Amino acid sequence: MTYYLGKMLAVPFDEAVTRTKDALKSEGFGVLTEIDVKETLKKKIGADFPSYRILGACNPALAHEALKLENKVGTMLPCNVVVRDAGNGQTEVAAVDPVASMQAIDNPELKRAAGQVRTKLEKVVAAL
Repeated sequence: MTYYLGKMLAVPFDEAVTRTKDALKSEGFGVLTEIDVKETLKKKIGADFPSYRILGACNPALAHEALKLENKVGTMLPCNVVVRDAGNGQTEVAAVDPVASMQAIDNPELKRAAGQVRTKLEKVVAAL
């Protein structure tokens, strides 16, 4: 089982970030955090790195349901979505597969809830 849902886009990085945020919003996700990995690595260790953004996405209703089912599942929230410059005019968008990340937790109801989140993230990726 792969641990992410992904898609390559033939669009510039900034356009891919905007499209991704819009697609997340259309499925009820908000972006709680946004980490500019390229900027952070340059600032902290002087390393050059291609454009790479981590979006911490959260669907509040589904997060609430998951937290009620398993109070420590917050260690796996929010759902990370990566937008990265793949070179040659390509930008990749990859979202965590919540079903894969929940495999370690023995809670069938949580796995069902993770399936709902995966369905929404699959729609996000498909909409790009």
